[in-house]
Amino acid sequence: MFNISYKSLVGAVAVTVLGTAAFAENWRGWNIHPEGYPNTTAMDAFAAALEEKTGGEITLQMFHGGTLGSQPDAVEQVRAGALEIGNFNLGPIGPIVPAANVVSLPFIFKDVPHMFRVLEGEGGAAIAAGMAEKGLVPLAWYDAGARSFYNGDRPINTPADVVGMKVRVMNNDLFTGMINEMGGNASPMAFAEVYQALKTGVVDGAENNWPSYESTGHFEVAGYYSLSQHLIIPECICINADTYAALSDDMKAAVTEAAQESAIMQRDLWAQREAASRKAVEEAGVVVNEVADKAPFQAAMGPVYEAYFESNPDLRPLVELIQATE
Repeated sequence: MFNISYKSLVGAVAVTVLGTAAFAENWRGWNIHPEGYPNTTAMDAFAAALEEKTGGEITLQMFHGGTLGSQPDAVEQVRAGALEIGNFNLGPIGPIVPAANVVSLPFIFKDVPHMFRVLEGEGGAAIAAGMAEKGLVPLAWYDAGARSFYNGDRPINTPADVVGMKVRVMNNDLFTGMINEMGGNASPMAFAEVYQALKTGVVDGAENNWPSYESTGHFEVAGYYSLSQHLIIPECICINADTYAALSDDMKAAVTEAAQESAIMQRDLWAQREAASRKAVEEAGVVVNEVADKAPFQAAMGPVYEAYFESNPDLRPLVELIQATE
């Protein structure tokens, strides 16, 4: 859970930077995920808890499945106050908030528990402060799993196993750099095109989390899944900073408590969903490979990090803080 210093920091930044806004009793919230998804269930629980803990003074109507626009659009709507609440991945927030972009650096986290230790400590407070300056206050952190490599002909244990491999990645310089520094050929493409690209050999492999690998059927055409966990990008419940600043201290506490309770639920549901997806693909014959040592992968990312620091020199201390967090 967030500690007192985190709450004080977020509150101070929100009030100092953004001033006081009109209090909103009937809030609207955005979520890209469909019904039945862990985040959707948890956001509905957040809305119910919010109403209960505020004695009905605040209600939240959730709009799921991205019905109010794309994620980048929704981020801007929350920043502008057109929406009060959003459940966002930090990936699309990174271009707006440089401090939040550090979570998109390959292999910056050792594993998912390490990510949460960072977010609930000094590193998370720094990221939250950067977000508050841009109009977004994170109330709680959600789990979005870890992305790992999958392909059709061999397990990946070291960077050398990627040499010559064509790997689909999201369209981001950090991710293309990751593959290129391992000697592979990065192939950015739309997610909807990946199944056919794997099936026809346009790409040799791709990367994603367990539920995405299973639900899309990618396991049918790429039967090796290697647990590199190279990208671990969290999601958050974010509130418009003006809206948050206008709340009384009691209301801030109630809103934060409701959000953090929903985060506990979401993390548990996500773990169940990951386990079910892994079980399904293993039963279908997928070979799961536990990567014994991630250090060689992390070492190979040196040029990717240095290129990042050239554009973001002020963020080197934050990256080093994250890497030093046990």
